[in-house]
Amino acid sequence: MQLTRLLVPTFVQTLTSLSTWLDKAAAHQKEKGANPDALMTLRLAPDMFPLAAQVRFVCFQAQEPVYRLRAEDVPQMLRNVREEGLNAGEESGAFAAAQSRIAEAIALLSGLAPDALDAGTGSQIALELPNGIVFDMTGEQYARDWSLPQFYFHAVTAYAILRNHGVPLGKPDYVSHMFAYIRPGTLPHH
Repeated sequence: MQLTRLLVPTFVQTLTSLSTWLDKAAAHQKEKGANPDALMTLRLAPDMFPLAAQVRFVCFQAQEPVYRLRAEDVPQMLRNVREEGLNAGEESGAFAAAQSRIAEAIALLSGLAPDALDAGTGSQIALELPNGIVFDMTGEQYARDWSLPQFYFHAVTAYAILRNHGVPLGKPDYVSHMFAYIRPGTLPHH
């Protein structure tokens, strides 16, 4: 499995979509005469992290494999992104900061060599969670069973928070990258 070809385009296209969703949400807020920063405090359920956390977790999950699959320590600046997410219930931060985190993640991923993560496919990864649980897996298992599901969980939650609070998003917003594959002449006309 070529992990770079799987992960990088997947992460970049979803991060790009997330940025677009946030732009739509900001425009929606402005139409209502509300401050876009208020979006950062929205939640899907009372016991879930707010939008500010979901965005930061998406960004963290997209960048963490860059280091783990190359057997490098996750840098402090990236651990700070995760901490910002964990603390977002008390300090949600500004809308612009969320967009900045997305741009940083896209820049890191876009700057990788075409095979940057591939050597990590068979490597052993010990993933230690803050609660003390440790998962031992190969790089391929980490990408398939941890990295991608965690990334999508937080992306889908961010999407759901925005939809739940009236932002006019639909399935085409979620899969906007698929428009590149439409066979000419097959798009329905309504």
